Amino acid sequence: MTATSPFKTDPDMDSKRPLPLSEGSRFFQRLQRRYVDVFATLPTGVPHRELLNQAYQQLRSQGHAVGPALRILRQWSMARLLTLDCDQGGSLETITLGVTQLAEMALDEACQQAFHDLDERHGAPMLASGERAEFWVVGMGKLGARELNVSSDIDLIYVYDEDGETAGNAQGIGKISVQEYFSRAVKALFTLIGETTEHGFVFRMDLALRPNGNSGPSVVSLGALEEYLLVQGREWERFAWMKSRVIAPRGALQNGSAVKLRSVILPFVFRRYLDYNVFESLRTLHQQIRDHAAKRSAGHPERANDVKLSRGGIREIEFTVQLLQVVRGGQFPELRTRPTLDAIQRVAKAGLMPAETALALTQAYVFLRKVEHRVQYLDDQQTHVLPPQDADLQWIASTMGYAASHDFLTDLDAHREVVAHEFDILLGGDRQCKSCATSVASERPELEAVLDLFQGEARTRLAHWQDSPKVKGLRDDARGRLMRLLQRTAQWLQEGRVEEDAVVRMADWMEPLMRRESYLAMMLERPAVHERLLRLLGAAKWPARYLVQHPGVIDELANGDVLQQRFVAQDFESELQARRAALKRTLEDDEENLLNLLRRAHHAEVFRTLARDVEGRLTVEQVADDLSAMADAVLRVTAEWCWSCLKNRHREEPLFGIVAYGKLGGKELGYGSDLDIVFVYEDPDERAPEVYGAFVRKLINWFTIKTAEGDLFEIDTALRPNGSSGLLVTTFAAFEDYQQQRGSNTAWTWEHQAMTRARFVMGHDAMASRFDQVRRSVISAPRDEASLKSEIVTMRNRVRMAHTIKPDLFDVKHSPGGMVDAEFAVQYLVLMQACAHPELADNVGNIALLQRAEVAGLLAKDVGVKASAAYRELRRVQHKARLNETPTQVPQADLQMERDAILALWQAVFPEAAKGLNKP
Repeated sequence: MTATSPFKTDPDMDSKRPLPLSEGSRFFQRLQRRYVDVFATLPTGVPHRELLNQAYQQLRSQGHAVGPALRILRQWSMARLLTLDCDQGGSLETITLGVTQLAEMALDEACQQAFHDLDERHGAPMLASGERAEFWVVGMGKLGARELNVSSDIDLIYVYDEDGETAGNAQGIGKISVQEYFSRAVKALFTLIGETTEHGFVFRMDLALRPNGNSGPSVVSLGALEEYLLVQGREWERFAWMKSRVIAPRGALQNGSAVKLRSVILPFVFRRYLDYNVFESLRTLHQQIRDHAAKRSAGHPERANDVKLSRGGIREIEFTVQLLQVVRGGQFPELRTRPTLDAIQRVAKAGLMPAETALALTQAYVFLRKVEHRVQYLDDQQTHVLPPQDADLQWIASTMGYAASHDFLTDLDAHREVVAHEFDILLGGDRQCKSCATSVASERPELEAVLDLFQGEARTRLAHWQDSPKVKGLRDDARGRLMRLLQRTAQWLQEGRVEEDAVVRMADWMEPLMRRESYLAMMLERPAVHERLLRLLGAAKWPARYLVQHPGVIDELANGDVLQQRFVAQDFESELQARRAALKRTLEDDEENLLNLLRRAHHAEVFRTLARDVEGRLTVEQVADDLSAMADAVLRVTAEWCWSCLKNRHREEPLFGIVAYGKLGGKELGYGSDLDIVFVYEDPDERAPEVYGAFVRKLINWFTIKTAEGDLFEIDTALRPNGSSGLLVTTFAAFEDYQQQRGSNTAWTWEHQAMTRARFVMGHDAMASRFDQVRRSVISAPRDEASLKSEIVTMRNRVRMAHTIKPDLFDVKHSPGGMVDAEFAVQYLVLMQACAHPELADNVGNIALLQRAEVAGLLAKDVGVKASAAYRELRRVQHKARLNETPTQVPQADLQMERDAILALWQAVFPEAAKGLNKP
């Protein structure tokens, strides 16, 4: 053979220059000797889909049948990739994508040939509906993730949609069942792709991952697959199916039938709740892999240096990332991705892995995969073990850019050590309770023995579990986890790291959730989460109630930085949009999933704020600011998504706005507060009243309906024009007329009081600007002083009479000298004086407005300052009482100074009414 090899990087290379590194591969040398003349007729370039198809067609035109053509195509593709990788520094993605697209094309061509042959003999496989039965080749593992290595086998599972019968051949005979048809197709695929001939094979094929493994049928119906996964599916199979993807035939991808598999696979892989049960399963699987590798290397020390399966190898990187994906992918769909490198980035972006760790794992993965390829380039063997021969090792080092093999091995060890360290951190298990194992006699102690580790109220509360059906009904492994958790809790209690109240509240929280074993697993696997939970529960009662309602939020405690952060609306909204986009990619973005997505995200953010709050990281004002900003963000995103789901919407974006009143308007929102909001629109379209009416009803339903994840907010629209008798949504012009006293139907004084705290929270910028003008106009309008005082004092007395308070107690909100007095006084000052003092029109909160009023000379020296300080303290007391679920009425002497300061404010603003208000 005298033809020039098409794989030389420079045809004019000087004969004295060294040979290309690719020629150090014995596999490459064999390919050149055997196929150099054939290769010379084929195109050059990167063997991706278009070039693969071109080369395949050329081989077919040269007279090669499908099977031989695919095999020669594979040899040509491997030679091209080897040259690109070793001589031209091709990227890892270039190589893995080339191999993957070869597999996709080969499977598609083989399917077409198999179906053609079978249709001639038996007719098309038909369903009862009269449609042709669909067949899907599901690629698992690296094939599904588009990251095949150069000597990969391909893990396949064959699925068809429904049972039926073929139509028969042209003579009307030869009918067989649909399952038999596709079983024969599977055999034909192996013949065309997996069988070794004079040209080798296209790919080694492995069907061991199919239902029931090698003892199961080669092809299963979709219904049988669903039943298997539901009844018999094991934890390790979830990891296998996570990377699954329909590879062929191409027609099934184009006609959309492959989507049917998603509804079966996604619920199996990604559970609705955070799923920490998989830790132990993956730990066991990994130990089995290591044990198997150890057995293989027994007596063969050279086999111990496996870049895939040994400690710190490729598999540990994959396990590390996949574990985080499986645990959280049910609730965080943006983590659902197949390629390992992409998954690492998504995990890091979600805050589940430090950026520097993600970078280190990425670098290690690329390095190890490149080494793996070079090991396989040597002889085209499906191996991951470094060669024992010095010459081969030096060749690998040279193709990796190293002058000496020992430098290469040093870097290899460094990468593997990083991987092993991160893997051990993730799967290290329950290592922190070192004395637990010796604290009781049994390896799996019974509850009675564990109770002896507790005393007092904690022991009394936990003793109830001895008769609890939920505890008795736990499986053995879950019961063992519970006992180990209690041992660790007892140890921390003895060490003074947690309080007894926290243990009691943890028991109250755990008991109704006992059947959700994942939470037991999570706390056992994450001692830091367990300890933070106990600290949180020890600080206040309300967090325990919130955790019972929304148990999934506990995973937020896994992020050690959560206490140092603050809510950022832009990040929150971006994450929600990313999650919706992820759901859309898998066609799961229906209304129910969107409702649950909004609820999970909001509950998680509320819990983060709660954790910072009870740890003393936030002031009361900061808590209110964050909760208010959170509600604003939820309103914006929910309105956008709800509009997109409105069937009768008449434009892409609504000309619509939301005005917030009350606590949300004043940015003083608390935990569990409802939202006082008013809906307005400004749309000239004749359909607008009907469309926006339907939209607002749907939007309120989105906020208030209770799904499996709970609700978002209670909505109060009583402050809309004409209150509960008015329209649910009005034009902005009608809202403006009502507020500015135009026409016969106008706002009352108490509605203008509410306007002092009103705020435009979402909608078009032009509408926001108009609202600000209306608000300032209303607040700054001239008023009769005596009439305004009389109306506000009358309203205050109505509120006071509606709340009965014992004579010897002081209610921080409703008693004379309480928060309501300060709020009414501020509202009067704003409505009466904003015309002359426009700085009072700003919606900056009661504390700042009191200080501004004093600076403006409207209050005597120190009256505003002392009242603002008192108001701040009363808010703090109220906030703490609500967290602890204790009354907000205290002995009058406890807050006498604050009460006197507010009464002094009231005396200054309403001197005539002060005497009556001061009565107990």
